[in-house]
Amino acid sequence: MRITQVIVVIGLSCVLGAGCASSGRYQPDTYVVQPKDTLYSIAWRHDLDYRDLARWNRIGADFRIAVGQVLVLPPAAGASPAVRTPASSVTHAHDVPLVGAAPPLKKAPAGGASSTSGSVLSSSSRSAGMPGESMRWLWPTEHPVPPRPVPGGGILLLGQLGQVVRAACAGRVVYVGSGLRGYGNLAIIKHGDNLLSAYAHNSELSVIEGQDVAGGQPIGRMGAGPHQIAALYFEIRLNGKPVDALAYLNDVR
Repeated sequence: MRITQVIVVIGLSCVLGAGCASSGRYQPDTYVVQPKDTLYSIAWRHDLDYRDLARWNRIGADFRIAVGQVLVLPPAAGASPAVRTPASSVTHAHDVPLVGAAPPLKKAPAGGASSTSGSVLSSSSRSAGMPGESMRWLWPTEHPVPPRPVPGGGILLLGQLGQVVRAACAGRVVYVGSGLRGYGNLAIIKHGDNLLSAYAHNSELSVIEGQDVAGGQPIGRMGAGPHQIAALYFEIRLNGKPVDALAYLNDVR
């Protein structure tokens, strides 16, 4: 059995490698939790819904995981459902610090919902039945030129180094860090149960995990994206899978 690895590179499609035992007996792919990992970042890295990952591994509602813990990833098509590796088999799991738990809730500061350029959407301006239609979305940063779609999902918004990056919709910050290859300094915000938005290639981030943010609230500043050009990579995922961000932002350019 070998560990599935997913390398996400902006502008390129994801490359996925799957592993099965040579004996022909199905072995579930697994991932060993590393320092600074969270359940959300692991799910994001493997294009999974964090709720599924928690369910497969019998993780509680606090989504707490431990360094060294072995997580079962999704079974191959037609394979038997994966069974979680017992916690007792994780070497010294009780001796390592816990990671992935959300810090105490931080309320957004007053005035944090200031808007930025672009369209601010309400449910009345959305297509009927669209997921997240009760939410209000807006552009996460200024973009003097039209957004550039990225293969595999997401868009690039070109701008100036250091310009403000804002939460595109109200939610809770569930990941802040640089541990996901290809994203640089990344923030992930959770909107309800099934929507996540990501903000990559920041020069700095001004939010912490567990913090509630308002739509339009500053969360960081634009850094250098692909080819060292000032850009924000923005992505929305529904149930763990990338969706058309422009369908939420209603771009008219």
